[in-house]
Amino acid sequence: MAARFTMYSTPWCGYCYRLKAQLAREGIEFEDVDIAEVPEAAALVEQVNSGNQTVPTLVFDDGTALTNPSVAQVRAQLAGNPI
Repeated sequence: MAARFTMYSTPWCGYCYRLKAQLAREGIEFEDVDIAEVPEAAALVEQVNSGNQTVPTLVFDDGTALTNPSVAQVRAQLAGNPI
């Protein structure tokens, strides 16, 4: 499955690490952006999360976003049936 969303994360985030591993096991591809390295990405995450740099934040190609979702929520969003 081609990447259809971007995950905004940090290398020290345990929730990010766990979600990345779960998505890899499911064969779900995504682009990963480290918000500590990309200031514009940090600003986007803040915009999506009411001023907070909460990760993981996923932004989908259709413009929707999920913050700290489960794999089931990601699959549902990709299928067009958000939970």
